[in-house]
Amino acid sequence: MKRTLTLSILLLCFFAVSGQKVGLVFSGGGAKGLAHIGVLKALEENNIPIDYIVGTSMGGIVGGMYASGYTPAEIETIALSEDFQNWVSGYFESEYRYFYNKKPENPSFITAKLQIDTGFNIKLRSNLINDVPLNFALLELYGQASATAKNDFNKLFVPFRCIVADVFTQQMIPVSSGNLSEAIRGTFTVPLVYRPIKVNDKYVFDGGIYNNFPVDVMKKDFKPDYIIGTNVSSKTYNNYPKDNDEKLMNRFLVYMFLSKTDSTSIGEKGAYIQPDLSEYSTTNFTPVAELIKKGYEAALADIPRIKKALGRSNTAEELKKRREDFKGGLSLLEFNKITASGINSKQKTYVERIIHNNIEEGSNLSEIKKGYYKLVADQNFETVYPKIVYDKVSDVNSFEVAVQPEKNFKIDFGGVISTRPISNAFVGLQYNYLRKKSYTFSANFYAGGFYESAQTTARVDMPSKLPMYLEAEFTYNHWNYFNKSQIFIENVKPAFIEQSDRRIVLKLGIPFTKNGKLEAQTGFINFDDQYSPNQVFRFGDLMDFNSYNGLMASINYSKNLLTRRQYAKSGSSFKVGLSAYTGTESYTPGNIFRDESTFNEIKASETNRHWFKAIINREKYFVLSKKYSLGYLIEAVVSNRPDFSTYKATILSAPAFNPLQDSKSLYLENFRANNYGAFGLKNVFQVYKNLDFRAEGYIFQPVKEFKLNKLQSVGYGELFADSHYALTAGFVYNTLAGPISLSLNHYDDDQKRFGLMFHIGFLIYNKRSFE
Repeated sequence: MKRTLTLSILLLCFFAVSGQKVGLVFSGGGAKGLAHIGVLKALEENNIPIDYIVGTSMGGIVGGMYASGYTPAEIETIALSEDFQNWVSGYFESEYRYFYNKKPENPSFITAKLQIDTGFNIKLRSNLINDVPLNFALLELYGQASATAKNDFNKLFVPFRCIVADVFTQQMIPVSSGNLSEAIRGTFTVPLVYRPIKVNDKYVFDGGIYNNFPVDVMKKDFKPDYIIGTNVSSKTYNNYPKDNDEKLMNRFLVYMFLSKTDSTSIGEKGAYIQPDLSEYSTTNFTPVAELIKKGYEAALADIPRIKKALGRSNTAEELKKRREDFKGGLSLLEFNKITASGINSKQKTYVERIIHNNIEEGSNLSEIKKGYYKLVADQNFETVYPKIVYDKVSDVNSFEVAVQPEKNFKIDFGGVISTRPISNAFVGLQYNYLRKKSYTFSANFYAGGFYESAQTTARVDMPSKLPMYLEAEFTYNHWNYFNKSQIFIENVKPAFIEQSDRRIVLKLGIPFTKNGKLEAQTGFINFDDQYSPNQVFRFGDLMDFNSYNGLMASINYSKNLLTRRQYAKSGSSFKVGLSAYTGTESYTPGNIFRDESTFNEIKASETNRHWFKAIINREKYFVLSKKYSLGYLIEAVVSNRPDFSTYKATILSAPAFNPLQDSKSLYLENFRANNYGAFGLKNVFQVYKNLDFRAEGYIFQPVKEFKLNKLQSVGYGELFADSHYALTAGFVYNTLAGPISLSLNHYDDDQKRFGLMFHIGFLIYNKRSFE
């Protein structure tokens, strides 16, 4: 009897222990949440069962991947990939950046958006990080598992809860059903960093705001026998900043947005794991491997205690079989319908034309991806959020883009501040009108002592089977080379030149090849040049005046995949174009040569001038590493442009090579020719994060160099007899408001030898009439 009773007690204890259910709770903590991957590795390697998962923020991302059937090794591989760094930084690969939709670059750094049909309501950018690549990546990572589970989180590989915060009702919401990728997107929507989204019809933010360590949700929803909780947040009960604790006080965003973690909430039946991550930042996602290792080591330290408490394990074979059974049910996710929401019927027609030009019904995510990015590239939309919508009745999935139109009026502010007298201010205006076609009206203005400009454009985009746009443009530019600096630039021969040009053109553009566009344009151009023919200007002098009025036509193929507007360190660009000009040159002499004996021989004239010009330009960074980039620039021009009335007029209207950041603001005779080739190398060294050191060198080789004969007539040097070089070295700090640069520039040109230049902002100008 006694032996039977003892055996019964032992059997009861065995089944009680062997039947224990284990819940895993992952906290939020930004980049520190990558340590959760190491915890998963340690648990699986030691056959610790995981029956339920609840996660917040980064803990929700990692926990959701495990619940979707990914192994810890697979999750680690994804976290260590370049794709992951692109997702968290907002960068996406150049093959998805559609240059056809891109408007010309400008020097703006602040944009105000207004909705003028409902009142002048100004809206500034509400998020710091571009979520375009991240949103689609979440569909790719979680969409298949969500569809297989019919949007029921209890039917995932591991039952799962994702914590989000409804800020409007100030409530924590444990998401148990719906689209898994949306729930994951919601759980780490940190205010001011990512824009909020709807999860089950409620706008939500990061779940860590109200519950950063959701042990209570685990207990309520799953009632496990044993809880393993991993906390990576530095906001705990026993971590209070002291008066002189600047390190903690500097983490104000963490303390503002995340709820505190109660390490005692697990209770006696569980294990609390907190890796030592005090030396790591919540916003730095770079040290992935180190963070995973920290989590792995912290979990290993608790494995003996966990094993002793559980008395139950999963063999690797059992876990592999169960995971394969779940993944075996993951059929290829296809969509029977592709729709757009959030816009009116005419706008919906425009959007769906773009989508259906690139993808068809019955497509999978990889086929839809290109169509999604083409829609994202369209500047008519504030947001384009991809969704998978499951219909329980028909048991099918559809792909939906939730679209929010761009505010129809926006104002850009920008410009540049420089130690050289080329500082200017920039204002850009744009009005969008979207129906079945897209209409864009824009204007911009530059104001400064050296450069002034005004430009207006009107463009209509037609999303036909072959997308195309028509654009009308008027541009006026004025350049004043009289100004000079006495300290930061050496003017061996000061340039007394004033130029203005105008153009009125009509453009037709279509997408051509991958990421390129083909553009044809025709119209009227004019440029007026006033100048001293000998770099001398005295009181009472009248400068020579030269003008050209004519018609132009051109066709250009171009693409620009450089990663920055200026001072790029990766990517490439390419342009090839052919232009034709016909018109009349008019020349009126001044009186600067009045003391010369041949002055009376200089006469006013009016002459017809016709020519063509072909140009090819290629820039590419071909050596890329974490700390160093090497790129090259090649440019060649072929032209049969005739000589103008004077040497200076010929020089001023000739094609120019502008290799350095300040080249367009200088008059450089040695870097102009009718026919030339140029080559240069760009070395970029990353000194610290966004701080680069750049060293660049260029060679300019004219076919025949211009030569001055007598007072003003044009001559030419020997074939390939002369070449010239330009060099620059300096530091560039790239900010959201544009580059901050300090550089020493050197040109092989009498007009400017050496110059030390500091500037803040983009040195970007409207195109000249003959560019």
